[in-house]
Amino acid sequence: WTNSINQANKMALVAWAKETGIDLVQINGQRRYGGPPPGWVGGPPPAGTEVFIGKLPQDMYENALIPLFETVGRLYEFRLMMTFSGLNRGFAYAKYSNRRSAKEAIAAFNNFEVREGCAIVVCRSTEKCELSVDGLATSVSQQELEAVLRRVTEGVLSVTLYASPCQKRAQLAVLKYSSHRAAAMAKKMLMEGNMRLGGVQTRVDWLNPDLKQKLQLCKEKPSSSQVKGGKCLGVPKQEPLSPVLHNALDHLNTLCRRQYLGTPLFLTKRIQANPNGWLQFWCRVVIPGCPVPFSGFTWVRQDGPGRSGHEEAKVAVALQILRMLGES
Repeated sequence: WTNSINQANKMALVAWAKETGIDLVQINGQRRYGGPPPGWVGGPPPAGTEVFIGKLPQDMYENALIPLFETVGRLYEFRLMMTFSGLNRGFAYAKYSNRRSAKEAIAAFNNFEVREGCAIVVCRSTEKCELSVDGLATSVSQQELEAVLRRVTEGVLSVTLYASPCQKRAQLAVLKYSSHRAAAMAKKMLMEGNMRLGGVQTRVDWLNPDLKQKLQLCKEKPSSSQVKGGKCLGVPKQEPLSPVLHNALDHLNTLCRRQYLGTPLFLTKRIQANPNGWLQFWCRVVIPGCPVPFSGFTWVRQDGPGRSGHEEAKVAVALQILRMLGES
């Protein structure tokens, strides 16, 4: 049944790919062109050459997007995030051959209408390459963890263990990957795989710059046996946020800014209303620093006559995201 969804645009994409000879490869929820493209000589472009593209119409594909973004410079890679039905997830990443082209793409296409009434968002991609995995059992060694990661993820450069700053009798690992794409795919794999080592539930996230700095002040943890009975000071446990409903949006924006994730983008669509005044919304929140958007349904009550409920839906989904992140 998925083949019948957006069939005309899918056929146009196939025809365009055949005509241009462009090869598109889909792996783990994203479809990729290039990386490197045909005829590329040398290594990949430096950091600062990738842009994030958000608020895309879900039925728009590479046959419309790649020619558009190539008008400002040569593309090294283009990645479109996909759903199982063949629609896109509303966001993509374009990596250029140089930083100048990336800046020109932001200037030219941020708030650009790809269709009438459909303005997209284009901003600098964070291109982070380090993850933190908190909650590892103290019995897990660096060699064991590295062996597991090399089996289930690609591009692992280093694995460093520390005493967990937030959990007693647990470890925190800092994982460094060869590229932002490798780190993002690893994060997705580890989060969806609900990774457990030594019977302990772990939490996977991008490495917070403040935490990284504080960890560097700590003595690196050589092995679990040498840390028993000791404490790694210098990484105080942050007090969790306690947002009330009306300022959940402010707390989410503050959290994203603090962790250098970019500004959250909200998409809301009203699905139905019941006689008691409750409205059901489908919501999607795209955070530039997160490889996968948050999406789902929520019920809200209309707050006064003349109100559409969209703002209430944004507040409700922001609170849900904060709870998922353990920040409420």
